[in-house]
Amino acid sequence: MYAKRIVLHFPRQLVDKPILCNLFKQYRLEFNILKASVTPDEEGLMVLELAGEKKDYTDALHYLEKEGVKIQRLSQDITRDDEKCVHCGACVPVCPTRAFTVDAKTREVSFAQDKCIACEVCVAVCPYQAMRIRF
Repeated sequence: MYAKRIVLHFPRQLVDKPILCNLFKQYRLEFNILKASVTPDEEGLMVLELAGEKKDYTDALHYLEKEGVKIQRLSQDITRDDEKCVHCGACVPVCPTRAFTVDAKTREVSFAQDKCIACEVCVAVCPYQAMRIRF
């Protein structure tokens, strides 16, 4: 099974179309919506994980692009500014996916972007504003 987390940007004219339904029906992809902000007559944004066969995934991305959906890798949008991070650990207990871990010896906080679901909790709790999420 092939799985990736991506960000979809829907233009105004696609907000009311069954785009995700087609990903399931036509391309047999499972999808897990991690975050969504979709408003009628406005642009929509959705963070999701798609899973299925790699060929179906690739075909589905071509379908989305053909429909006019802008696709981004989720890791492009979630970053930690290592110059601002002082490894205080405020982000560690609040992360629902455990994307942050503390090294037992050095006490440094590591961030695993591939585990992140862009919930933005770390952004809110970081006293040094080291976490950035841009969509």
